[in-house]
Amino acid sequence: MIRAAFWKDRRVLITGHTGFKGSWLSLWLQAMGARVVGYALPPATQPSLFAVAGVAQQMVSILADVRDPDQLANAFADHRPEVVFHLAAQAEILRSYAHPVETYATNVMGTVNLLEAIRQTPAVRAVVVVSSDKCYDNRESAEAHRESSALGGSDPYSSSKACVELVAAAYRSSFFNAADHASHGTAIGSARAGNAIGGGDWSDNRLIPDAMRAFTGKRPLMVRHPGAIRPWQHVLEPLAGYLLLAEKLHEEGAAFAEAWNFGPVDQDTHSVEQVLEALVGIWGDGAAWLRDVRPHPHEAHCLRLDASKAGSGLHWHPVWRLPTALRATVDWYRAHSCGADMTAICREQIDDYCRDAASAITR
Repeated sequence: MIRAAFWKDRRVLITGHTGFKGSWLSLWLQAMGARVVGYALPPATQPSLFAVAGVAQQMVSILADVRDPDQLANAFADHRPEVVFHLAAQAEILRSYAHPVETYATNVMGTVNLLEAIRQTPAVRAVVVVSSDKCYDNRESAEAHRESSALGGSDPYSSSKACVELVAAAYRSSFFNAADHASHGTAIGSARAGNAIGGGDWSDNRLIPDAMRAFTGKRPLMVRHPGAIRPWQHVLEPLAGYLLLAEKLHEEGAAFAEAWNFGPVDQDTHSVEQVLEALVGIWGDGAAWLRDVRPHPHEAHCLRLDASKAGSGLHWHPVWRLPTALRATVDWYRAHSCGADMTAICREQIDDYCRDAASAITR
């Protein structure tokens, strides 16, 4: 279970804090009393969770690019973080087809720049490099990917995430080797998560944001690949995994400096169509979807993730099943449309998740 006491006054740096996952992680760390510094480009969407939830109010927010090694190094020198979460990325598959150079530069060289800055910052004890379940060489089989599965990718985004994993592994071996942990004191883990859903995501070409826009606008959602199978989970699930991993890396070091999957139970690995049918039922009010029959770039049809290692090694287990995750997501967007205090709504959902996680442990 995540220990708030560990995070109290802990110096933490998050790259990508203006994004969907980064904003939720920043709010969670703020709630636990961490001293949070964020480093990222301005929010990529309008509106953004970063803005509507007032994420910047209780942290140091540096608006800069991970492709700029000097600015990144200066941020580390100025703030000397103990724990680093690397979430900054170009994270859209379709955009990677249109902008492959940007995708590789941000995802691969951005990670190199980050690890170089860490090499110059002795204060850093724990690093969580956030990758993706798309980093695997997906052969479209029904078998779930384990951490030992082959890396790869047939589109620029997926292959860039495989490269991120290789970069992290190379730096871990070359500069932060487990055998020398007593001398350098830094442990690097990587996290590969399933499809994260939740309130505050307004990205283009993602199922939940596209559905919320369509349903709010009283129009049917056009869907590219309704048969595609993905490991769906609420955004707080992988974030809980990242926090637990960071605690272990900080306190026990080299034993946890490796790759970790964070995905739902197998029963929540559903097709897009199944998720949409559930979402339509929760939303009501005439919500509907249609298949978009126009040609689209290739995307993997089936992706399954085996997170049993995180269960046994980190004692991390999914807390919210898909119906609960979808209900929390719809509640968030409806609260936003009604002008609610979204900082308070986010904090309430984090509290609800933590309470449910604690209850699951005692059962």
